[in-house]
Amino acid sequence: MLAHVADNTAVVHALGEETATVIGHDWGSPIAADSALLRPDVFTAVGLLSVPYSPRGEHRPTDGFARIGGDEEFYVSYFQAPGRAEAEIEGDVRGWLAGFYTGLTGSTLTPEEHGRLFFVPPGARLADRFPLGPLPAWLTETDLDVYSGEFERSGLTGALNRYRNVDRDWEDLAAWHGAPITQPSLFIGGALDASTTWMADAIDAYPTTLPGLSAAHILEGCGHWIQQERPDEVNRLLTRWLSGLR
Repeated sequence: MLAHVADNTAVVHALGEETATVIGHDWGSPIAADSALLRPDVFTAVGLLSVPYSPRGEHRPTDGFARIGGDEEFYVSYFQAPGRAEAEIEGDVRGWLAGFYTGLTGSTLTPEEHGRLFFVPPGARLADRFPLGPLPAWLTETDLDVYSGEFERSGLTGALNRYRNVDRDWEDLAAWHGAPITQPSLFIGGALDASTTWMADAIDAYPTTLPGLSAAHILEGCGHWIQQERPDEVNRLLTRWLSGLR
């Protein structure tokens, strides 16, 4: 995580700026949050999409993930062993991504079905619970060709290594244990996104953990890909918030 914060800081300076507002979605959300936490002199406001801010906890993340799901394996735990998830995905990158993007879209599955996508039964694959059928309205065949083509070129190890560094992140942030982010902030999540709903306690704690929060918006009927599923609404909320920072 320290390297990501350093990279974000370097981008700001490379652009000839001294400060910036940082906004991130999914893994970009904790990276944006920790950039604001560690370098408040550079990142003067932070917007978080889908994944709520939660300060560093008492226990290693992988220990907590291992206790989730009973006999089934939580997806982050499933991703930990190098080569395991790669073997599943890289045999059919396009098909895997199609199921992944479709399954986490709000209009595709019931809330219960969405939740089950994140758990792998013994001897099964993560993709076994992905839905079959047409792509969601926000994702074109051309876009999917681009995404799958890039992952076919690069492989999936780089992306999966982000999950394999969660304990290292926890170690990196020891000096900021429990620390709030005090800059102006905004959160937008989907009501049907497990990343948002499973962390409802983190959102409830925002008066303490994000004391500079302007608003926490939960978009009804929306899944994980909020800026793709609801681009106009997300852009409106972001631009209104950004305008208020001036």
